[in-house]
Amino acid sequence: MRLREFFYLHKSDRQVLLTFQLVAVLVMGAIFALELTGEREEELMADEPVPQRDTLMHHVPYSSYDVARPKAERFPFDPNTADSTQLLRLGLEPWQVRNIYKYRAAGGIFRKKEDFARVYGLTQKMYRELEPYIRISADYQPASLLVKEEKQEHDTLLFPQKIAEGETVDLAVADTSELKTVPGIGSYFARKIVDYRERLGGYVSVEQLDEIDGFPLQAKKYLRLGEMEVRKLNLNTLSLSELRRHPYLNYYQARTIVEYRRKKGALKSLDDLRLSRDFPPEARQRLLPYVEF
Repeated sequence: MRLREFFYLHKSDRQVLLTFQLVAVLVMGAIFALELTGEREEELMADEPVPQRDTLMHHVPYSSYDVARPKAERFPFDPNTADSTQLLRLGLEPWQVRNIYKYRAAGGIFRKKEDFARVYGLTQKMYRELEPYIRISADYQPASLLVKEEKQEHDTLLFPQKIAEGETVDLAVADTSELKTVPGIGSYFARKIVDYRERLGGYVSVEQLDEIDGFPLQAKKYLRLGEMEVRKLNLNTLSLSELRRHPYLNYYQARTIVEYRRKKGALKSLDDLRLSRDFPPEARQRLLPYVEF
């Protein structure tokens, strides 16, 4: 085979090879052009001046132009009525001002200073700076506060003074009106004292007030216990449900009493229950003033 025949290509093969060569030249030319462009941009950037720190710190783009940011001012303002000019003067961003307007337009009200801290984007530092200048008008306070103030004035007219040091109220017979004259006792604890007295059948000691949850201990010195006959429980005649109503008898103790009567007959004293684990000595002692046989 001749050498010429060995390297001979058909016409179609020569066209394909020529096409590949043309594409390779174009790709290499594009890469070379991009490298030149990148080097030119780096040279241009190196020639540009670096912006100063003060310019970065004190200029904020409010629009498409770079405008100097005004210095924040401090003055008293009501977030429920302040207009956009005042809010911008305080240093708030325009979008924050728009959010405040939308909140107020939807019926939102800043009822206390802390409500302003919920403004989106407000930092803790800025809120601390603004907090001393926030003034909430009384017109925006809840109406319930007005009713509460009127009620307090009404109570003051009914009970102008609490009893003085050394004076006392009889715990055995005092009603809620008298009990509210005791320092530390209001309507709530006055009702609790009377209700618990009724459930017990009468107080036998001022110390029983400690059994009322949260009772103010300092109020006990203004209370005394006069003569009063307590209402007693007949342990031999009352049913289980009737026995359970007393604060000093629970379900298991009432059931023990009923079972004792069924098995052994009438009780003669609380000592008859001393063998029951439901009636330890302290339980029998506490119940003693309120039972009969």
